[in-house]
Amino acid sequence: MVQHVTLEVRREQGEECADFWGLLGFERVEPPPSLADRAAWLQHGSTQIHLMWVEEPVVLPHGHVAVVLEEYEGTLAALHDAGHRTEPRREHWGSPRAYVHDPAGNLVELMAFAPPT
Repeated sequence: MVQHVTLEVRREQGEECADFWGLLGFERVEPPPSLADRAAWLQHGSTQIHLMWVEEPVVLPHGHVAVVLEEYEGTLAALHDAGHRTEPRREHWGSPRAYVHDPAGNLVELMAFAPPT
């Protein structure tokens, strides 16, 4: 199980990035007081996304976070309505997939269901 992923974002992109993750089913949770002035935390189930404030974020060109969506088509529609462009990807295991970038430029893979284990 992956407990959390930390993404570097500019502080001024924090709200916009938190809203983006909200569209994917993540809700804000309070970080520990010692981190509250340095990051925003979001959670879905037991998985968290930590948005860490930095002045010069590093965005990996191909590294990404993959999210299995509860409502794949509905979430893609909500992303489009919010102005995010998704790119359909090949269905390697029969699952619809797409790529989207968060407002800070991080690549996110969206999946209807995970590959079989």
